[in-house]
Amino acid sequence: MNPLNSSLEGMKENLLTLLAQKAYRFGDFSLASGKKSSHYVNCKPVSLSGPGLLSISSLFLRQINESDSGVAGLTLGADPLVSGVVMLAAQSDIDLSGLIVRKEAKGHGTGAWLEGPLPPKGSMITVLEDVVTTGGSSLRAVEQLRNQGYLVNQVLAIVDREEGGADAMSKVDLDLNSLFCLKEIVERAKRM
Repeated sequence: MNPLNSSLEGMKENLLTLLAQKAYRFGDFSLASGKKSSHYVNCKPVSLSGPGLLSISSLFLRQINESDSGVAGLTLGADPLVSGVVMLAAQSDIDLSGLIVRKEAKGHGTGAWLEGPLPPKGSMITVLEDVVTTGGSSLRAVEQLRNQGYLVNQVLAIVDREEGGADAMSKVDLDLNSLFCLKEIVERAKRM
């Protein structure tokens, strides 16, 4: 299916299939959160493919608030997401800055935590994430953005594993909106 000629629902269905085929694995895994799981989702084989990134970016862009000045995310998982959304926004004449949040301050030069064209302080930023488990990666990105003077009230994720991330985010006044829950990907993978 060509994502450019796809309806919103068709694009989402195609993305779900791509995630089930290329991102999901069943086995014995240790997650970034430190938890153990039988289910592993690595979105990079999808987010780093043309059709996958186009679908993700299109679906995310529809959820960006008009008041947002930019999108941001913690490197490495959010790098293609931020790039894809800002490129698609530019093609749609929507002005969005793309910011990459480092895992630690740059060790030279300005010592920056953020890379990209910085909007004015006080601007609203949406954080993009590939997979949310406990919300730790997203919360690190939000903390850095807020420390730099930006407003953040939303995290957009490809997959919510539904293991506490939404609760952790709501405690710091964030909404978590995900394209899919883990159980949807597991169910699609079982049917394939």
